[in-house]
Amino acid sequence: MDNRVVMHLDMNSFFASVEQSYNPDLKGKPIVVTGSQQRTVILTASYEARKFGVKTGMMLHEAKRLCPEVIMVPADNRKYTHTSAQIMKMMLDYTPLVEVFSIDEAFLDVTHSLSIFTSAENISYLLKARIKHQFDITCSIGIAPNKLLAKLASEMMKPDGLTIITPDKVSSTLEHMPIKELCGIGKKMERHLNMMGIYTCGDLGRCDEGRLKRKFGIIGSRLKQMGQGIDDSPVIPAEDAEEVKSVGHSMTLKRDISSRNEILRYLLQLSEMVGRRARRCGVAGKTVHLTIRYADFSTFGKQETLSCHVNQSDDIYQGAIKILDSIELEQPVRLLGVRITNLCYQREQLPLFEEERRKAFMINAMDTVNDRFGDFTVTYGSLLGNNEEKGSHVISPAWKPEGIRNVQVR
Repeated sequence: MDNRVVMHLDMNSFFASVEQSYNPDLKGKPIVVTGSQQRTVILTASYEARKFGVKTGMMLHEAKRLCPEVIMVPADNRKYTHTSAQIMKMMLDYTPLVEVFSIDEAFLDVTHSLSIFTSAENISYLLKARIKHQFDITCSIGIAPNKLLAKLASEMMKPDGLTIITPDKVSSTLEHMPIKELCGIGKKMERHLNMMGIYTCGDLGRCDEGRLKRKFGIIGSRLKQMGQGIDDSPVIPAEDAEEVKSVGHSMTLKRDISSRNEILRYLLQLSEMVGRRARRCGVAGKTVHLTIRYADFSTFGKQETLSCHVNQSDDIYQGAIKILDSIELEQPVRLLGVRITNLCYQREQLPLFEEERRKAFMINAMDTVNDRFGDFTVTYGSLLGNNEEKGSHVISPAWKPEGIRNVQVR
């Protein structure tokens, strides 16, 4: 559709802004949100901290060196998921075509809403005002003919910005725009394009398509279109989204570990988190994946395909153990991750054998209690002595307010 009007809404410094909203004493101060005081990178830095050069992904000691007065705030994932879900719901007042891109970003196709709200600019001001009034946080919005350009526009004026790229301004906007500003072109792709003499979107749009296809294969055509600001991808609401292909959790440990017993304890905890989410959404997986990140940040992954689809925690756990026992750890472990893939949707049915029925009833009872009173209220005995904080410290960018990717947090 040539006359589409797409908006991209990006919450500004979301986690930090939510914390400042909940605690007015933090307003106007340089803060960073961290997953763990001891072992994590910075999840989000407030704009006051960014003025000192503090960035997302930076180690805590680096942030303190740049800004000695920086305030560290432990992440409260429940606040962020609740706020995000409410904001996403608010967007539906303006169009049913809302695609959640991450916990703090969404696309809105408002093409057919303009007859009601006059213009996309008017919708933007209404959304900005409501979000500011209800949550005391700001957002930046980009308006353009497609998703690619709308996301680019939202990045051009932060914080609290509104940028509009009209069809007649696409070419002039992209001519001198660095290619790294386009969503989908990462550092590795940027390096390859630079080696071809391509530095701006204008360069990319003019590049011979055959040359790009010889270098990058089938995506060469897509790259040229990106350089020209062409993007036909639709805004896909949650109910029309593709089925999720995996369910997983990972955890950065507070200290490096080498003991097999310690590793097994974390694997059981992660397997329970994966199993609970899979059972809640009625899916089971046939392939178990184990991810290990070593102390030097090198990452290793291996998978095991089981004889049948599973979603009970101990079955996932046994698959993870089998993988662990098949490898020799090279150094202490910093991060562990468990994931199931090769998913299928299952109808709940009573097992045939008595022992399996008793096990199913027990698991269902555990899930019911934990759903009501919080994760790990009822858990395995081997986890009772674990003083580590339960659950993942970081919300995945794939988080969604509904469905399999709606990770319940404490």
